[in-house]
Amino acid sequence: MNLRYGLQARFLALMALALLVVLGLMTLLWSRQGRMQAEVETVTRDGMERIVGASVRRQGEGMVTQLAESLANPLYYFDLDAIGVLSRAALNQPGIRYVLVYDGAGNILHDGSEEIPSYGKRMDDAMAPQVVAAPQLLTQFSDDVMDVSAPVLIGNERIGGVRVGYDLRGLRNDQDAAVSELRMRLNELGRRQLLWVVVLSASLVGLGVLMLWLIQRFLVQPIRQLADAAHAIEMGRFEVARTPVSTRNDEVGDLLRAFNRMNTSVARHDREIRRMAYTDALTSLANRLAFRETLDERLLQMQGAGRQLALLFADIDDFKRVNDTLGHDAGDEVLLQFAQRIRETVKRIGGAGAALARFGGDEFVILVEPDAHTGQDAREVASRLAEALVTELGQPITVHERQVFLGTSIGITLFPQDAAGANALMKNGDIAMYQAKVAGKNCYRFYSRAMDQAVERRVHLEHELRGAWDRGELSLVYQPVYRVSDNALLGAEALLRWQHPEHGAIAPSVFIDVAEQSGLIETLGPQVLRAACEDAVRWSAQRGDREPLFVSVNLSPRQLRSGDLPRIVADVLGDTGLHPRQLHLELTETAVLGDESLASAMLSQLRDTGVQVWLDDFGTGFSGLSHLRRVPIDGVKIDRSFIADILRDPDDLALTTAIIAMAHSLGIIVVAEGVEREGQYELLRERDCDLAQGYLLGHPLHMDEFQKLL
Repeated sequence: MNLRYGLQARFLALMALALLVVLGLMTLLWSRQGRMQAEVETVTRDGMERIVGASVRRQGEGMVTQLAESLANPLYYFDLDAIGVLSRAALNQPGIRYVLVYDGAGNILHDGSEEIPSYGKRMDDAMAPQVVAAPQLLTQFSDDVMDVSAPVLIGNERIGGVRVGYDLRGLRNDQDAAVSELRMRLNELGRRQLLWVVVLSASLVGLGVLMLWLIQRFLVQPIRQLADAAHAIEMGRFEVARTPVSTRNDEVGDLLRAFNRMNTSVARHDREIRRMAYTDALTSLANRLAFRETLDERLLQMQGAGRQLALLFADIDDFKRVNDTLGHDAGDEVLLQFAQRIRETVKRIGGAGAALARFGGDEFVILVEPDAHTGQDAREVASRLAEALVTELGQPITVHERQVFLGTSIGITLFPQDAAGANALMKNGDIAMYQAKVAGKNCYRFYSRAMDQAVERRVHLEHELRGAWDRGELSLVYQPVYRVSDNALLGAEALLRWQHPEHGAIAPSVFIDVAEQSGLIETLGPQVLRAACEDAVRWSAQRGDREPLFVSVNLSPRQLRSGDLPRIVADVLGDTGLHPRQLHLELTETAVLGDESLASAMLSQLRDTGVQVWLDDFGTGFSGLSHLRRVPIDGVKIDRSFIADILRDPDDLALTTAIIAMAHSLGIIVVAEGVEREGQYELLRERDCDLAQGYLLGHPLHMDEFQKLL
């Protein structure tokens, strides 16, 4: 049979050639498909890492910045309760591994836990040196943690900082899962597309070109759209990042729709994060960050326009007393009610351009402009608003079925008369508010240049106080304490006095307050305790076999909170040789009842050694004698404000009598302070008061004078 090269052979040859071409095309397409899938996976992974990383970092830095601002006042006043509340609130947020609040030396003050096992320990992890040395917000990354830290500032002074660790493992696991799912879908899509190319190519080689166009049209182009959208999301342009709505019922359509849903979700979370970053969580008012941006924007608009602005700083008077005695839940309720009253008053009087924010803690700030309708300038609007706020906020607040009277102190500063910048304005407002508190609270004061001098004097006083003990300027005087029944001298209260070489005698109410706020009391307290015990030992030697006298020493709330008080007292008693029964420690009522569990533990240790504990200024807080059953004390000192009026005020006499009777029923000694009249002394004797002190019985005496009295 003769074979010839006919049409069939040619067709077969063409088909074979076509198959070879298709195979080559398939090989080329397969290689290109693999490269495209790898590119898509890489682009998607990088995009997701950038989006999620940037989002988490913005969220973390915003949260830590807000947390650092919220911690300023609690850390300044060393309020561990308030620090604990803020730390635990942050620690309970999803994705938070740890929260550390530390002092300026890098020692941990709180970790958000109830027991605070790391309290006082120095941060020793690899990131700690950078954290402690960083002057501003710092974000560091390790393999599985994003550590965001920020300093806590009072003015320009750094008093500590806060660190928040965000767990990155969960984010990376989600990211890997999403990329893995994308890879699986792309692989499945690639196989289907390749099979379709093979089937069509068997009939017509030209379909291969069409398939390339289809791949370009329906696969590569959507993926490039996704890449462009991912880049837009990275830049924060969420509306631009939306891809066209696809009706395709395949993997690419699913991917496009899933990406649009992800974009919507990320945009919603971004709006929520921004809302959280600019809104106070408790009162829903604007927070410090939002107010600062508003203030900067207003000042920029006012530059050169010749218009005025007034900035009002409002601080709740004695708010700490509410937290200490009624609890932080009651404090939050007070803040909510105050915020509502301020909001309504500002809306009624402040005008359309007024801006209100909670600046942190119990501070609120208000920005007002001149009133175009009434023609009042910014100063007049601020005065009218401040008067209304003082009146409105001076009304009682009902909290937990109890009425609380607080009031507010307001400082007002004007732009551009007082300052031309935001920082200077806020500093001036804070100074004016402080002067309102000095003036008696529940009032308002305008800033003046003289106020800066008062602040400078206070700073200078703190500087002078730091070395006053070593220079011999500080000394102790002793006020005698007598038994009321037989007028027998039983002991004396040690009182600290400061004789300044230039300014003369400085009132204890002035320098003790400076020592408390600056933390110097933690150094002065043990020095005073040791000196008083040494003097008491000399009394005992002078009296011989007669009944030994006690010495009473006042303690600061900061000393109670430090946790070292029992050890310090034991060391002083051991070094001086004073018998523990001759030492009485006095703490204020609010300091003891502010944290009953800590106070009970500390005071129990002290009493076990034989030292007696007295509660000073009793009756000035919100507490009652029922608290005394839970706090181990030996005596109470009735505040001098009750004793002063017992001769003419039946209510004070009845209250004093009740305190004496109830204290005796609990086995507690009662001491009356401020006895200055014979009639007061006789009334106290009739009411069976145990001990008394005051100018009637004896003025505070220096050591040599007191020894002459003995």
